[in-house]
Amino acid sequence: MESTIRYWIDISDYDLETAEAMLQSKRYLYVGFMCHQTIEKAFKAYFVKIKSETAPYTHSLSFLAKRGEFYESFTEEQKDFIDQIEPLNIEARYPSHKERLMRSLTDSKCVEIIQRTKELQQWIKVKL
Repeated sequence: MESTIRYWIDISDYDLETAEAMLQSKRYLYVGFMCHQTIEKAFKAYFVKIKSETAPYTHSLSFLAKRGEFYESFTEEQKDFIDQIEPLNIEARYPSHKERLMRSLTDSKCVEIIQRTKELQQWIKVKL
C-alpha cells in the first residue's frame, strides 16, 4: 500500500504545480480544477492509508472523506473549503457553467484557493 500512497501523493504534488502554472498563465478556470484534483488525489492517498484498500473511483471530495472515515476530523473551515472546491471539478468541464465560473475566479481568488489547497494537502501529508 505504501507505493499506492506515494503514487497518489506524487500526482497530487504534480497537480498543485500545474495549478500554480495555470495561475501564472492566468487560466483561472483550470486553477480551480487543478486544486480540486490536488485534493482529490491527496484524499485518495489518505483513504488508502486508513482503509488499506483501493480508493473508490469518484471525484467527490466529500464522498471520499466520508467513505474513508476522515471527514469528521476536518475543521469547519476545512469542510467549508472542500464544499467550495467540490464543484470546480465538474463545472470546469461543461461550457454552460464556464462563463459564470470564470467570472468568479479572479487572480486574488485563485491565489487564495491555491493557498488553502496547499494547507489542506499539507494537513493530509502530515497524517500520512
